[in-house]
Amino acid sequence: MKKTVVIGLLGSTLDQGKRDKRWNYWRPSVAICQQENLVIDRYHLLYQEKWTNLAERIGQDIKLVSPETEVIQDNIEFKDPWDFEEVYGVLHDYARQFSFNPEKEDYLIHITTGTHVAQICLFLLTESRYLPGKLLQASPSRRKGVDSAGTYAIIDLDLSKYDRLAARFMAERTNDISYLKSGIETHNKEFNLLIEMIEKVAVRSVDPVLLTGATGVGKSQLAKRIYELKKAHHKISGEFVEVNCATLRGDAAMSTLFGHKKGAFTGAVQDRPGLLHAANGGILFLDEIGELGTDEQAMLLRAIEDKRFLPVGSDSETQSNFQLICGTNHDLRQEVEQGKFRADLLARIDLWTFKLPNLRDRTEDIAPNLKYELERYAEKTGQLVCFNKEARERFLDFATSSEATWSSNFRDLNGAITRMATFADSGRINTEIVDDEIDRLKQNWRPGQCEPDDSTIIDIIGQEKFDELDHFDLVQLTEVIKICRSSKSMSEAGRKLFAVSRKLKAKANDSDRLRKYLSKYGLSWEIIHSLNIND
Repeated sequence: MKKTVVIGLLGSTLDQGKRDKRWNYWRPSVAICQQENLVIDRYHLLYQEKWTNLAERIGQDIKLVSPETEVIQDNIEFKDPWDFEEVYGVLHDYARQFSFNPEKEDYLIHITTGTHVAQICLFLLTESRYLPGKLLQASPSRRKGVDSAGTYAIIDLDLSKYDRLAARFMAERTNDISYLKSGIETHNKEFNLLIEMIEKVAVRSVDPVLLTGATGVGKSQLAKRIYELKKAHHKISGEFVEVNCATLRGDAAMSTLFGHKKGAFTGAVQDRPGLLHAANGGILFLDEIGELGTDEQAMLLRAIEDKRFLPVGSDSETQSNFQLICGTNHDLRQEVEQGKFRADLLARIDLWTFKLPNLRDRTEDIAPNLKYELERYAEKTGQLVCFNKEARERFLDFATSSEATWSSNFRDLNGAITRMATFADSGRINTEIVDDEIDRLKQNWRPGQCEPDDSTIIDIIGQEKFDELDHFDLVQLTEVIKICRSSKSMSEAGRKLFAVSRKLKAKANDSDRLRKYLSKYGLSWEIIHSLNIND
């Protein structure tokens, strides 16, 4: 059997007793060794030099009540037993030099004696496994003077062993995940796994988070949910500050983000703290970070790493301890290659990157989102609206078909529900309203509306490559992008583009042919589906 080893501080007050009458008093270090069903093989008694005599007396008394217990007096010194940093450092050093042998010994960390600071430090060292044992708590008998042994309790900090606690924590985590999804019971497996990962990062990490995906997939809403979840877990205390970097232009960008001093430039009539300062202690959400200028990128990098930055026109730095969430529908790696985005900044914000899928790639989630959108409409207008059965089935049939491109993702869905709910007499959406909305959506999504123009192609492949294109190649590339945008998968796009030639091949390799074609222009399926062609 394993030996039982106790490590505990000498109680300079509780362990004293009153000399000859000390056996009439409860003394924690001795009382632990008086327990009939707790056999202690070795007791490491931690003491300070000024309490040497008391430590020797306690050691002798332990021998009297428990002859089988070996008492080892370990000297440790605190200048101030109430100084957390000092006490933790001394006990940490003691734990590091201790020769633990968990295979042959079980360890109990006695936390009844010592200052409250020392007890907290012992708890933290045990919880972090520097002291690989369980906590031992002693208590006096309620009948004073009758029982000097009192009682004891052993506390295992492995919470997974406590079924009710484990179930409670699991329920809390399930609630957190549901909260990030706005309470929507989504069915898409990949999206649900993504949200589970985001929940872990939101609760456990303080590093930047990068949310990528096309316009309308919900990056801004998810960023706000992450903030609210962090705040509920007391990870942050400040505000949620959101800024769309696409709206920041010229000198105003620096001032908006980093603030300025009065007189720094024409029109600076008073000090301005800036949005980074406003986010101190909270979350700074930089949406469309790919639109940020290179100078602002350099300043932001330092602010992330050092939590310090220099306001415009100021000689002294400002501090702001914010957590950063970024959003983008651009391929930032491609923008690094094109010199539009700093590689060092991308490396700093790319630790936790989550790509949110397009709505057309998770059509099984349209049905639960209908309910959510109608609830939002009711909150906004005070009017309860619902579908009749036939209308709901007709809309879902269309919404989940290949005809529905959902080019603006949830913005399209929200707009569709808002329009149908507004036209619903007596709060019921009927098939006539649904048919009108389907026609409207088809009109909005007709190919001409998604046609990339020359400026879009230049943004995608760069001016240099664009200038080298023959008109024939430009027309072809434009059509390929249009087909890709209207298809749910690369295989579907390949089937449309190679509908004739694929029949002449023994093995259809549509996806590979399309992938190779796109790679000639430095493109990929992911890049095309992150573009804002409609914006």
